[in-house]
Amino acid sequence: MTKKILVVLSEWGYWGEELVGPLETFDAAGYESTFATPTGRRPVPLPPSVDPDFVDPPLGKPVTTREMANKVRELDQSDRLDNPLNIAKWLPDRPYWSSSNFLREMEAYNNAVDQVQREIEPYAGIFLVGGSGPIVDMANNHRVHDLILSFYKSGKPVSAICYGVACLAFARDFILRKSIIWGKHVTGHCKEYDYKDGTGFVGSDINMGPPPYPLEYILRDATGPDGAYIGNFGHELSVIVDYPFVTGRSTHDSYATGERVVDVLDHGMQRYGW
Repeated sequence: MTKKILVVLSEWGYWGEELVGPLETFDAAGYESTFATPTGRRPVPLPPSVDPDFVDPPLGKPVTTREMANKVRELDQSDRLDNPLNIAKWLPDRPYWSSSNFLREMEAYNNAVDQVQREIEPYAGIFLVGGSGPIVDMANNHRVHDLILSFYKSGKPVSAICYGVACLAFARDFILRKSIIWGKHVTGHCKEYDYKDGTGFVGSDINMGPPPYPLEYILRDATGPDGAYIGNFGHELSVIVDYPFVTGRSTHDSYATGERVVDVLDHGMQRYGW
């Protein structure tokens, strides 16, 4: 099996530990991580995720240890995240229906997507990092969706944590328009963990107040009557495997999510946590 994982990050801020935890786990298991962002800009961590004195409002306690803050800072100051793959250049843009040459453009688009599915062959799986940034440039990014669908259609594991899981809910075949997690079991940022105020992004002074959408509700709807959202509120950890999906709830689950991805890739795990 190919020992290579594609890691997708937002350009508007990722949560540090949600990258460091899986990345350290992938490294230890011998996997090479390749990074990608929506337009090829270098990703940077959200400031609270490198601040050990930051108190998470819903949890009422600091969520970043000094050790983790140092790890996140060291990674950010290294050259490892330099020159990520540019998803906007890699994946094609879908034409508008009103285009004067729609049929030919749609054929070209589908041919390009098919080519991407061939180009991901070296990767064993894909992992989407969380934080508030994905709300801006990943959740409703059809190129990110098409990249996810390429892994999904190839039968490769698709994994995500926190607000990165929103991308799975919205990744849909353009004809059927049903979420790929329909009938599946997933976890993700639960309603109890949502901010009432202070949702912000790197490179912007915008405070969106609460998150613009409650991820739990979206996941409940996207999984349908035969699937389930499992928040595990009141439990320290929440990681769910329902092959080909591996999902983690939030920051605390970063290492456990990476470990389950490795279990799926190296040991054939199909189900965990439900």
